[in-house]
Amino acid sequence: MTTRRSTLQGLAAGALALAAGRSFAQDDKQPITILVGAASSMDFTARLIADQMREALGRPTIVVPKLGAGQRLALGECKRAAPDGRTLVFATSGPFAIYPHIYNKLDYDPVADFTPIAGVSAFDVAVATGPMVGASTLAQMVEWARARKPGDAVFGSAPGNGSLSHFVGLSIALATSTPMTHVAYKDSGVGIIDLAGGRLPIMITGLSPLVEMHKAGRIRILAVSGDTRSPLVPEVPTLREAGVNVSSTTSTGVFGPRGMPPDMVRRYHAAIVPMLANPAIKDRLAAQGMTPWPATGAQLAASLAEERKRFEVLVKASGYVKEDA
Repeated sequence: MTTRRSTLQGLAAGALALAAGRSFAQDDKQPITILVGAASSMDFTARLIADQMREALGRPTIVVPKLGAGQRLALGECKRAAPDGRTLVFATSGPFAIYPHIYNKLDYDPVADFTPIAGVSAFDVAVATGPMVGASTLAQMVEWARARKPGDAVFGSAPGNGSLSHFVGLSIALATSTPMTHVAYKDSGVGIIDLAGGRLPIMITGLSPLVEMHKAGRIRILAVSGDTRSPLVPEVPTLREAGVNVSSTTSTGVFGPRGMPPDMVRRYHAAIVPMLANPAIKDRLAAQGMTPWPATGAQLAASLAEERKRFEVLVKASGYVKEDA
């Protein structure tokens, strides 16, 4: 028998759903802001998403760079926004899957504070050496590192501490029992200049920024981190093909604040995903070292959960000491 309390609860839930629906309808023409906390290929891809949403939804959609703190500034602004669909964030998986294990306290909950909307792309990082090392294979690079004095076998990573690039370097060091010292670079361009100039022996970062200098012979890409070779440098083996049992790929996705209405999430997902089947978009993503990953919000959440478990093991094995965020 229905109680007065259950009746009131039902009426309250219905009122909230009705209010969300009205807000959604009223916001149909309101501008959408996509925050992005990383430059280069992330900013490029965010603008492709904005173009697609603008066309599909008929709403002004802009990209606002919010750089700094390893994407945490962008995530924090999205977290604090109202769940009305006007503020979204485009981010990599690192802040959701890696950061919980490397920082003592985050100012956001990677699960509870966000609404996953759509997976967009996946990409690898690459291991490159410069004239300081002179290696033409990953095995030669490892041999060079083992012959150095403690602290002299240095690898740089961008975007630095806690990034996929950082942990791929730590994974290589663990898998080959080779002590290596990490140096963080906020910007891959600076690290690549140091690499080509002989001031840095090894650099690990996204593939795309390395390709031009690799083809010019100024640096050498020795391996990519994913399960398959990249069409940008098909001659370069994967880490596993090069003899190191390490494989790691990161994903990107669009998120909103927690509490976004499910109908809005479905509509936004339907607006974003079709572009990933467009051959022209695929080519533009490939030029950035990315492959399309048209995941649903649920698939994106599940992928991040799996990645969190994997990095929990890796961070513990690496002996990484947690930092203050």
